Order: sequence, then C-alpha cells, then structure tokens
Amino acid sequence: MEQKWLTWAKEIQAIAQTGLTYAKDVYDIERYQALRELSVDILANYTFESKEKIRLAFAGEEGYSTPKVDVRGVIFREEKILLVREKLDGNWALPGGWADIGLSPREVAVKEIAEESGFQAEAVRLLAVLDKKFHHHPPEPYHVYKMFILCRITGGAAAEGVETDGVAFFAGDELPELSEERNTREQLQTMFEYLRNPDKPVILD
Repeated sequence: MEQKWLTWAKEIQAIAQTGLTYAKDVYDIERYQALRELSVDILANYTFESKEKIRLAFAGEEGYSTPKVDVRGVIFREEKILLVREKLDGNWALPGGWADIGLSPREVAVKEIAEESGFQAEAVRLLAVLDKKFHHHPPEPYHVYKMFILCRITGGAAAEGVETDGVAFFAGDELPELSEERNTREQLQTMFEYLRNPDKPVILD
C-alpha cells in the first residue's frame, strides 16, 4: 500500500498542475507554484532524490492532472508466463509500458510484446485494472493505473529489444527477481489464477 506522505505529495502536485492550467490571476499562479514546490520538497525529503530531478519529472506535466496508464501483456505457454528482463535494472517483468497516444489498450499490449520479446501476439481479454498505490511498488511521483491484458502468441520468436536483454517463460513457483516498479510477485501470482480459472472475473481496484 502506498504511504500517506506519497499520496499527499501526489495530490498536492495534481492540485498545483491543474491550478496552473486554469489560473489567470498572478497571485493564484504564485500560490499554485508554491504548492508544486511543496510537493517537490515532500518527495525529496522522503525519497532522497534531488529536487532538480523531481522538478524535471513534473516539468513536462501540463493540463488537467490525470493518472498515467501502464499496459502489460500476459502470455502463457505450457503453464508458464512470459517475462522479459529489463536493461534498466536487470530484473524481470511482463512486457509492457506506458500507453501510447493514438493506440487502444489492446494495440499497446500487442506492440509492447513485439518490441520487448520478439513475439507477435493478439489480445484476448482484459484481466485486471489495478491502481498502483494499492500495491507494493517502490514510491514514484505519478498516480498510475495498471492494465493487464491476456494475449496469445501468433508468430515471431524470442528476441531482445531496445529496453530488454532477456526473454523467457517461468512457472509460478520459479519466478526470477522481479522489476518491482513494473510488477509485483503478488500480481504475477494473480495472473496465474487466470490460467487455472479462465472464467475468473476481471479484477478492478
């Protein structure tokens, strides 16, 4: 579960970002800028990241503040799940990433699977929509929804990608070190529940 200080920092940042989008009065703009700086101070104090790095993360965020969407493709073969090894941290994750403008969730899942694993796939059904703050991920400045989409392989072959340097299938009791920023062990075990029970309803946080 997300810690309270992180929830508060994100909410303050969202209020500031939305306020800066619509504010016209110079004094209101100053107040919203002060709120944004307060959220930076909170994050810097608890994460030990530099204020400059945190400001840069927020700098490109404009307009009405909304959650980001992370899409993950779930593929099983011979009762094992497809994972890719992330170059960034050397750990394993379901293929996926941020949703792209202009693409549907189905299209994002298929694209990410191809780019990160080499396999061609088609989307079958939605398995879960999770709010990252309710799960045991490392702290981050964004509010994120995670979509897990069941897919099946239609072609291609295992191949490394620009962001990945390993592709493999793992049984539920043989999972490797996971990239916790992207998916948790509990989430992968939940995906295996769909393998055992294909009629399991969609999970919605």
